[in-house]
Amino acid sequence: MRRTLSDSTFLRVYALLLLALVLTFGLALLGYLVVDQVRQENYRERLASGPMQVLAHLAAEQPVDERDEWLASMSSTLGVPMALHPVDDVSLSYFDRSRLNEGRPLVEHHDGAWSVLRRLPEAPWLLEVRVGGLKEMQLRGATEALRTWLSGVSEDESAERLARLQRVFKIPLDVSPAPPSGVDPIQQSRLEGGEVVVRLEPGLGVLYVHARLGADRWLNIGPIPSFEPMPISLALALLGIMLLVLAGTIYFVVRGVEGRVERLERAATRIAGGHLDTRVKVESSDFLGRLGMAFNGMAAQVQSLLRTQQEMIRAVSHELRTPVARIRFAVQMVEDMTEEPVVRRQLQDIDGDIEELDQLVDEILTYARLGSDSAQGIQLATETTDCRAMAHRVVDTLAPLHAHLRLDVLEGEEVDVEADPRYLQRALSNLVANACRHAEGHIHVSVTREARAVRLDVEDDGAGVPEADRLLIFKPFARLDDSRTRRSGGYGLGLSIVQKIMAWHGGSVVVERSQRLGGARFSLLLPTPDMLQGEPRHAWGRRLGDA
Repeated sequence: MRRTLSDSTFLRVYALLLLALVLTFGLALLGYLVVDQVRQENYRERLASGPMQVLAHLAAEQPVDERDEWLASMSSTLGVPMALHPVDDVSLSYFDRSRLNEGRPLVEHHDGAWSVLRRLPEAPWLLEVRVGGLKEMQLRGATEALRTWLSGVSEDESAERLARLQRVFKIPLDVSPAPPSGVDPIQQSRLEGGEVVVRLEPGLGVLYVHARLGADRWLNIGPIPSFEPMPISLALALLGIMLLVLAGTIYFVVRGVEGRVERLERAATRIAGGHLDTRVKVESSDFLGRLGMAFNGMAAQVQSLLRTQQEMIRAVSHELRTPVARIRFAVQMVEDMTEEPVVRRQLQDIDGDIEELDQLVDEILTYARLGSDSAQGIQLATETTDCRAMAHRVVDTLAPLHAHLRLDVLEGEEVDVEADPRYLQRALSNLVANACRHAEGHIHVSVTREARAVRLDVEDDGAGVPEADRLLIFKPFARLDDSRTRRSGGYGLGLSIVQKIMAWHGGSVVVERSQRLGGARFSLLLPTPDMLQGEPRHAWGRRLGDA
């Protein structure tokens, strides 16, 4: 049977887990983007820290009236816009101002470009440089500014400035007396001519910048690593694989849990159907295993209690036969010894009560035998049974006992079923006898073959059974307060016996209102032989009742 999301614990749990996985995927992707952005800002800060210190010091050394001209010249040299702003005119957070006051650069992203801010030393000005990306022109210009800052002072001052730069530079920076190695002859000649050379190390993806600082000094910057973020396609592929692996793992875990719960459900359903010998296989000591052990203990306890109850009922019923027989013998002796009409009439009434008590004992024994579990209960001797012929036998037996009623078996085709003829006839006889007690004048018995079952209907023209009481009447010793009272006879066990017999045959009994006669219609539903192929009888009882 196909299960929907609303009635399947597995589907609900799996849907929630999938939702959690999707949310995890989204958070992982968001975290990747945030981390990638932080890495980019950190990378740009590493590149900008040294050059921004040089540019800030150079800008601070310029006379105030010449700063605009210097900014224009440096902007042209670096190929990036540069500007000076008063500190108080720039909107900054407390943390950003603290960062700038500590002499550290501030990297911000605006309109697709990166803006780098640094405070001029001992001046209330901010130097702003807008950078779109790392280009060779910018490297050359920054190196030229660095060479200018280191060359325009004495050798001691130059060494002191170099030491300060090395503390703030996030990339290697040094001055050596020997020409740099690794440059080709063309680059060497350009260095000798005073040019700045940018060299790409093959296979490593890093840059080196070289420049001549004096007659016997060479400025070397690098290696400058390139920023290589994780490709989004690779990140998505890895996350997708992780999602599939987790989803598959959770699927099998949850599916296994539901399979074990379903076995518990099937066992509980079988026990509810009267198969008290059903037990659950305990496979582990986890919570489901402990639940299975508790379930088995409960089933064993219920089975033991019911067996004790049935044994007590059978024992009491058998023991009742002896005093009943003695009372009947004493009544017969008294009746033979007296000729008084009044006394003999009273004795006949007592004999009738004894007969009724004897029948009650028989009914209790039959009900107890039918209510036993499969290990000690009845063994059905099934054979092919003609239902219509059986209906005629029941009517022919009961009709002479109820001369004021008209009992009919409606005509139709012959219908055969696989059943125990003795018990099936007992069930039909109980229904017809019940109808005889409550009918006004007419009773119909009909046999029909349907698509899924064989149907035996017993209809009467009595008061019928109220819809609210249609389940109550199948309980042992149940009596209704309307026309079906003790005055109509019976012990309240007949319909319970019918229900037990039908359950053992894999069928069911239902009660409705008769459309023909207006009273009650009791129906016995038995599965057809083709419906029973490959499946036990008890599996069809509830299905036929729902049909």
